[in-house]
Amino acid sequence: MLRDHRPVLVTMADKAAVRDYAASVIGAEFLPQSYGVLTDPAQLWTLDLPASFVVKPTHGSGAVIAVHPDAPPERRLPQPDHPWVCAEVHPSALDRSAFEALASAWLGRLHGSGPNHEWAYSFVPPRLLVEEFLGGADGAIPHDYKFFVFHGRCRYVQVDTGRFGPHTQDFFLPTWERLTDMIAIAERLGRDTDFVRVDLYALDDRIVFGEMTNYPAGGNSPFFPASFNAEFGSHWTVPARYR
Repeated sequence: MLRDHRPVLVTMADKAAVRDYAASVIGAEFLPQSYGVLTDPAQLWTLDLPASFVVKPTHGSGAVIAVHPDAPPERRLPQPDHPWVCAEVHPSALDRSAFEALASAWLGRLHGSGPNHEWAYSFVPPRLLVEEFLGGADGAIPHDYKFFVFHGRCRYVQVDTGRFGPHTQDFFLPTWERLTDMIAIAERLGRDTDFVRVDLYALDDRIVFGEMTNYPAGGNSPFFPASFNAEFGSHWTVPARYR
């Protein structure tokens, strides 16, 4: 975060620009459908949207609104004074004023500032990306697979479940045969940098690209036991100088 200021990191951090990057490396067929990239929250109501879709800021990580019919009808969007959250809402409960207030708070926030100092995000234009909702046949939110790629090789796989409920994270070594195709995709996407985490989804009929981040949790997520810090770092040879 302190030393690597290559433009490719800005591209990877940008939720909209990384779509073109991913399409050029692995093919557009792995991308979720895009319904629009907005500069004003009010533009959402001009789109021809299906009943299910997601909205996320392009200039940060860890914030998303998922709109889908299987969301609990009583759920409401969070207040704009606590905007950087993951939330799901039923289409009938998508209040226009609440959405625009929350999305405006996203657009007004510089994600790259603060204690994390995630440099690349500060160069990403603040916009809203509206994409396909990824759900199973029963409407369930799919597991989120996160591939830690060091120097073009996947070393660990993190699996997140319960994104909008009880949230768990588990780590695995990349020997899980069912994930072979996903690991190959992650390694292709990570070939241009010394470290990146590639997020993918495994639906019933396809693999879908999620996002890429060079700064998982801003580098501040603790490991238990703490010795895993060294274990993860053992695969990373940090260049003396980035070019």
